[in-house]
Amino acid sequence: MDIRVAVARAPNAPFTLEAATLDEPGPGEVLVRIAGVGLCHTDLVARDQLIPIPLPAVLGHEGAGVVERVGPRVTGLAPGDSVVMSFASCGHCRRCAARLPGYCREFPPLNFSGARPDGTSGVRIGGQPVSANFFGQSSFASHAVALATNVVKVKTTLPIAELGPLGCGLQTGAGGVIRALAPPAGASITIFGGGPVGLAAVMAARIRACDPILIIEPIAARRRLALELGATHALDPADGDVAAAIRAVVPDGLDFAFETSGQQEVAETALASLASYGLLGLVGVPPRMDATLAINLAGLITFGHRVHGIIEGDSDPQTFIPELIAHREAGRFPFERLIATYPLDGINEAIAAQLRGDCVKAVLIP
Repeated sequence: MDIRVAVARAPNAPFTLEAATLDEPGPGEVLVRIAGVGLCHTDLVARDQLIPIPLPAVLGHEGAGVVERVGPRVTGLAPGDSVVMSFASCGHCRRCAARLPGYCREFPPLNFSGARPDGTSGVRIGGQPVSANFFGQSSFASHAVALATNVVKVKTTLPIAELGPLGCGLQTGAGGVIRALAPPAGASITIFGGGPVGLAAVMAARIRACDPILIIEPIAARRRLALELGATHALDPADGDVAAAIRAVVPDGLDFAFETSGQQEVAETALASLASYGLLGLVGVPPRMDATLAINLAGLITFGHRVHGIIEGDSDPQTFIPELIAHREAGRFPFERLIATYPLDGINEAIAAQLRGDCVKAVLIP
């Protein structure tokens, strides 16, 4: 079928809106009409080749919409179903069997290769194939073919167009706290970074009844929003020694720290702010694939500090996305306060607005 797509043609270059042709869904696939798709930092690092997907490419991996057709051997999904699309996983390796699909043995080829499992992309522009199947979907488009295994059927009265960010960024932040760190009530936590992942983590920390909940964020509007969403303290890193400011609130150090920026110095500050047996969760994408973290081994052994690299919030989308929707419906996870919508053909404007801090989470509407 003929569709419209936003195409990444070169690193650090604007996306272009183009006409394309999309294959019919094959075995184990579904065709989804996209109602909305979140704009995620991971899309930009893929465009800029930190994730080396071949260019040109159709990216987008936080899609939500309505199933229009299903391919052979698809069960549990039918035309008319409202769905959120998440990352792809094989479904049969040890990690998938343990309901940790973010650590799937086949995660890189399934999500970053630019091709479906059969080696085809499924998307052509001017008759030539382009990279697609990004995170099993490539949803910067009016329509996408997705693997049925990474499509989550949802039943809700919430606007389906706003649910796409649950497929990656919001489940990473919320799952990173609720599932990966799993702090007990009354535990202290600091979230480093007040973007969509960090603010989702703030809301999750409130759900877990953490106290205090600190956020470190340079943009004043995001600090104010964090306080409204459940943070007890919002600190500006420009005010001085962040570790000292944290210790002024929690003298013995933090039970938990959650780092979303991917910056080495921020992660090292988070580690230095832990109490004995404190746990640091890392979800931020670093600026380079060879980025390192300096760890004092003597301190690690002396204080029992723990470090956990977290992928997709340790979540199983099939169960965790409905859980987050239930929290939203109950008023505990008001992620709609993070969202600003833009038309798909305004993708470059949305990127600029998000980088400026004018909005927290841009959602593109085809």
